[in-house]
Amino acid sequence: MMDPLDTHLSGLQAALPEFRTLASATLPRWGELLARHLGTGGRLLVAGNGGSAAEAQHLAAELVGRLRDERQPLSAIALTPDSSAITAISNDYGYEEVFARQVRAHGRPGDVLMLMSTSGRSPNLVAAAHAAREAGVRTWALTGQKPNPLSRACDETLACPSPDSQVVQELHLVSVHLLCEYVDLALPMVVDALEEALAR
Repeated sequence: MMDPLDTHLSGLQAALPEFRTLASATLPRWGELLARHLGTGGRLLVAGNGGSAAEAQHLAAELVGRLRDERQPLSAIALTPDSSAITAISNDYGYEEVFARQVRAHGRPGDVLMLMSTSGRSPNLVAAAHAAREAGVRTWALTGQKPNPLSRACDETLACPSPDSQVVQELHLVSVHLLCEYVDLALPMVVDALEEALAR
């Protein structure tokens, strides 16, 4: 019988090479797009269920606060922490609508919605992606392996290459931190360009 530590770390190690390739093709570009959008007054909406809800709140906290260096606060709204909204929407419209209705309320054309799911099969996240498309909101997903319904419903997906939901969730946390790193790298150029445009 293998030790749980060895089993877990072996699964994580096996996923890392492909994750590195997929992430390097996605996260720098997402970070630059997000820096341009948030740096000029746009907003990010982010949602997930269970452990992914915690990851969603983590991402929002890093952007509204900061990852490392001092910078302006950026508008990021996790759709998970408001218990009154979640219970009211679930009670009146069903749990499948819990994020979709918030997207319709808060999303503006050009905004970004990031949806996190280890399985990619959560009906409430798929419904949120459809609501975002109707509202003109760009949709990104962090999921487990493709194919899955959420990746099909979103504009772009970073699918973490592991069959183990724990490993996928850990790679989502890595993705959150890296995305914030890339936002912070791109943001000074956005701010400089904005200041230059205002000075004209």
